[in-house]
Amino acid sequence: MKGFGGMGDMAGMLRQAQKMQKDMARIQEELKDRVVEGTAGGGVVKAFVNGQQELVSLKIDPSAVDPQDLSMLEDLVTAAVQSGLKASRELMQAEMQKVTGGMGLPGLGL
Repeated sequence: MKGFGGMGDMAGMLRQAQKMQKDMARIQEELKDRVVEGTAGGGVVKAFVNGQQELVSLKIDPSAVDPQDLSMLEDLVTAAVQSGLKASRELMQAEMQKVTGGMGLPGLGL
């Protein structure tokens, strides 16, 4: 039985799907250890986020701390975390596209 678009038979397609699934699981596990940085305020606030969109640490330069203007520090922290999360999503998408060959897969945001 011929497959779709020259991809071979159904057994071949199933093997390919199983390999892709294993590769994606491996990448998800590896992304736990990959950390990206998001910054705000010219780097006075830095958020470090792993490839699974988990905030792993936050660094605040003492110059960013003004007891009279805590709302500015809160805004900087929020911006740095958002920047880190964006970088983490981009990392995850780039790694998953290596496995999927750029094929969009539902539920993965790819």
